[in-house]
Amino acid sequence: MEVQKPSCSCGAEGKTRIIYACPGIGSNAGQLANAAACQLSREGYAGGSCLAGVGGGIEKLVDTGKAADERIVADGCPVACAKKIMDDKGLAIDHCFLITDPGIARTPGPAFSESDLQVVIAAARAGDR
Repeated sequence: MEVQKPSCSCGAEGKTRIIYACPGIGSNAGQLANAAACQLSREGYAGGSCLAGVGGGIEKLVDTGKAADERIVADGCPVACAKKIMDDKGLAIDHCFLITDPGIARTPGPAFSESDLQVVIAAARAGDR
């Protein structure tokens, strides 16, 4: 089966860039990862894809990830579920970051601040440097 390139032209120089994010609702960190991915997708910085579908082995989603020029992964905590899913499915990661690395404290529940969201978005874009 031939892998087709996704039609999304998100990212620099027409490259296909996809962001995968931890969607954990148990903490602010998972929700920050997801919110940042959604905002970056809306802005056209990266296309989004379904991490749960990749983890579930949905062939179309795995193939889309393999065909992308660039894959970004945002993990909510050091357990690194998103990275483990990508590794398990053989999807190379071009830029991976933990929400807690820039000093954001992981707290129970889904609430997060707008200022923390902007910190996470900056961390996602840091892979461009």
